[in-house]
Amino acid sequence: MQEYPKHYCGVFGIYGHPNAAELTYYGLYALQHRGQESAGIVTSDGKQFRAHKGMGLVSQVFDGEILHGLIGRMAVGHTRYSTSGSSLIQNAQPLTINSRIGPVAIAHNGNLTNAMVLRDELEDKGQIFQTSVDSEIILHLLAQPGGNGNGNHLVHTLRRIEGAYSLVIMTENELIGVRDPHGFRPLSLGKIDDAWVLASETCAFDLIHAKFVRDVEPGEIVIINQDGLTSIQAFPEQERRAFCIFEYVYFARPDSVIADRNVYKVRVEMGRQLAREFPLDADVVVPVPDSGNCAALGYSQESRIPFEMAFVRNHYVGRSFLQPSQLIRDFDVRVKLNLITELVKGKRVIVVDDSIVRGTTCKTRVNNLKQAGAKEVHVLVSCPPHMHPCVYGIDFPDRSKLMAANHSLEEIRKYLSADSLYYLSQEGMVKATGLPKTAFCMACYDGRYPVPYDPTVDKYIIERRNGRVASLSETMAKDRAQIKLL
Repeated sequence: MQEYPKHYCGVFGIYGHPNAAELTYYGLYALQHRGQESAGIVTSDGKQFRAHKGMGLVSQVFDGEILHGLIGRMAVGHTRYSTSGSSLIQNAQPLTINSRIGPVAIAHNGNLTNAMVLRDELEDKGQIFQTSVDSEIILHLLAQPGGNGNGNHLVHTLRRIEGAYSLVIMTENELIGVRDPHGFRPLSLGKIDDAWVLASETCAFDLIHAKFVRDVEPGEIVIINQDGLTSIQAFPEQERRAFCIFEYVYFARPDSVIADRNVYKVRVEMGRQLAREFPLDADVVVPVPDSGNCAALGYSQESRIPFEMAFVRNHYVGRSFLQPSQLIRDFDVRVKLNLITELVKGKRVIVVDDSIVRGTTCKTRVNNLKQAGAKEVHVLVSCPPHMHPCVYGIDFPDRSKLMAANHSLEEIRKYLSADSLYYLSQEGMVKATGLPKTAFCMACYDGRYPVPYDPTVDKYIIERRNGRVASLSETMAKDRAQIKLL
C-alpha cells in the first residue's frame, strides 16, 4: 500500500525556441517526481496545434520520432498524478479545446475547491465535458461568450475559480503563466537564449541550461508573445500568502529553489531543528531514502551522531501487476528498500523520515531494523503530524485514514514497535525555512484552510445527480445533524 502522499502535477511551457518540443520533454523529465501517471506535450507553430499524450513516465510516452513530429517554436507540457479525476488517458494533460477564440491548451497544477459548483453550473447551461478533471472547467470558462482571449477575460475567469492553481496556457501565438492569488503551488520564470520558459520548479531550468529569472508572483498573469513579456496582477487586493509548506518538506526536488530558498538546505535545517528539539543518545542516524536523506543528514550534523545510508533504494521498482494481497504488499515495501545489516546490528538507531501518513511503511522499516539486530530504533519525523486532509491538490487521504488524526503519539509508537517517536514542531518546521508562518498554507497540520471549503456542497451535487436528494438545504441540514450527534 502506498503510504507517502502522492504527487500532484508538473507544468512546463516554452515560447520562441526552435526545439520547443525537445526542451519541453527534458523539462518534464526533470519534473517527473511531481507525477508518474501520464505525460503530454502540445506545440504550436502559430497556425496549428500538435499534441501527444500517453499514460506512463515521460520516457515511456515520448520517443525521438514523436518529438520530431511536434512542430513549433512554442510548447506546453504536463506530467500528472491524479488528485482530481481518474487515472485515464482522457484526463491526461495538457487539455485542449477548439473555441471561437481559437485553440487553447492548458496545463494545471493544483486543485479547484469550487470545481463541482462551477461544473454543475456549466452543465446546466449545456456545456459538455470530455474529462473528469477540474482543469477543463477553466477551458470552458475561457471559451464562454464575451471572452476575446485577452488578459481581461482571463482575469474574469480567474476570479471565478477558487483554490490552488499554477497554470500554463497556450494559444496559437501566446504563452501564458498564471498563479493563484495565495500562491499555493510554485511556478517559475526563466530564459534560454531569447526564449522564455515557465516551469513548476527551477530544476527543470537546470537540465535545459535555462537561466532562472524569478518566481511568478501569487495572483500574477505573465503573457508572452512576439512583443515580449507582459505582467498583469489579477488580484490587486492583497490576499494572504499561502504557499504549500509541504513542497519544502517532501514534494519539490532538493536541487530546486523556491522563494529564494534552496530546498536541500531547508530540509537539512529541518533535520538540524529536529536534533535541537529531540537530542537522543544513539550510535547511528539512518535516513529513509530518498525523501529522508536531507533531514537525516541535518540531524547527524547537529547531533554529531554518525550518518549511514543503511537502507539502499531500488530505483527500478514499478507497479506490481499482482493482486494486492498482504504478501505482495509486504514484498513491495521490502523490494523498494533493502537494509545493510552490518551498519545497524547491535546499535541504537535513529531512523529519519519526512512524514508518516498511514504508518504501514514506517512499521515495516522499524521491523526490518529490529530483525537485523538493532538494539534500539527511534523514529524521528521532519514535519509535524498530519491531522487534516488537503483540498488544494495533494493526495492526502481523508481524515479517517490519517494515522496521527486518529491515534495518540504513544499509540502510533506502539503500532510502529519503535522505542521512541518524535515529530518536528510546527514552529521548528517554519523556522527552518527562514520565512514567516504567514507565508504558508499549513492546513494539513493545523486545519486552517486559507480558502474556505464546504464539502457539503460537493456532496449535494453528487447526490442530486444520482437522484438521492431534493435540495442543498436538505443535505446541509442532515450533515449538521450528524455533526451534532458526533
